[in-house]
Amino acid sequence: MITNEQIEQFIAQAHRVGDAGLTICSSGNISWRIGDEVLLSGTGSWVPSLTKEKVAVCRLSTGEVLNGVKPSMESGFHLGVLRERPDVNVVLHFQSHYATAVACMKNRPTNFNVTAEVPCHVGSEIPVVPYFRPGSKELAQGVIDALKDHNSVLLLKHGQVVCGKDFDQAFERAMFFEMACRIIIQSGGDYTVLTPEEIDDLETYILGKKTK
Repeated sequence: MITNEQIEQFIAQAHRVGDAGLTICSSGNISWRIGDEVLLSGTGSWVPSLTKEKVAVCRLSTGEVLNGVKPSMESGFHLGVLRERPDVNVVLHFQSHYATAVACMKNRPTNFNVTAEVPCHVGSEIPVVPYFRPGSKELAQGVIDALKDHNSVLLLKHGQVVCGKDFDQAFERAMFFEMACRIIIQSGGDYTVLTPEEIDDLETYILGKKTK
């Protein structure tokens, strides 16, 4: 059972996203799994100034709305990712400035590993979902498929989606992804990326995924 305190926490995290400049006006949406239920920003809501009246409560298994508030049009991929990933409790979707700029580039980069924070927090491989109409089943399935084995994804002509075990982890991924895209844009395309050997070194000594 969702409590008022949890709804207030959800709203505070929405405002945190707005304060960081990751989304403006009605762009973007967020979700938080709590047990068998999910909090979602409501359709048409402004995440930076989200109010309790615009927070939807849905049943995870079916998507049934439990409090009469219609969830975001992107609830399909929010719920789908949460069903596929028991290790994930938060999904964030933004049209952040730099990630969206990269998503609209004609000569889009394929490697985002410009700093150590990217492979360590965002992911050394960031899948790209082709453009589909926002709110469509095709977009939802594309995001669900991409996030089965990754934690961040770029949506062409649209923006970014990240997920995490909690708000801090998901927020960190979104911020570092945005940082990488800012470096790419501000460099004018003249940038370098970490080598496979450097990424392997990070996985060994920073992430502890491998041993020598």
